[in-house]
Amino acid sequence: MNDEINYTNNPLHGLGLQDLLTQIVDHYGFEILYAYLNINCFKTHPSIESSVKFLKKTEWAREKVEIFYLYKYKNLPRVSSEQFDLPPRKRIIPEGQTPREPAELNFEDAERVREKQTLKAAQHGKTKRYQNGKQGGY
Repeated sequence: MNDEINYTNNPLHGLGLQDLLTQIVDHYGFEILYAYLNINCFKTHPSIESSVKFLKKTEWAREKVEIFYLYKYKNLPRVSSEQFDLPPRKRIIPEGQTPREPAELNFEDAERVREKQTLKAAQHGKTKRYQNGKQGGY
């Protein structure tokens, strides 16, 4: 019961996936969502219904959208290190942190974010290969 009370400070608490998606699509549009999240349901014949259907089946994509909602649309400060590994719906937003105006997003910034993510993934992959004893074994 106490866990449920703690989650009430999370903007995702009690918010359905369709309502969440409708809010961010109405504000940003499918093109910006695809540019930032790189999820194909926002690119090829996008609709709220088809996107909800996909997101309900695909946990990683749903969490990616929920993180976007919290930290871009609700424009909350970055999550603490203790909360980072938790799924977005289980994160506890500290008292006093309230949602702000949605972040201003554009395609140029989306491209920079994707380039940083690609570089980070490549560096992580190299580190992981090295740690597994496969030094440079491409």
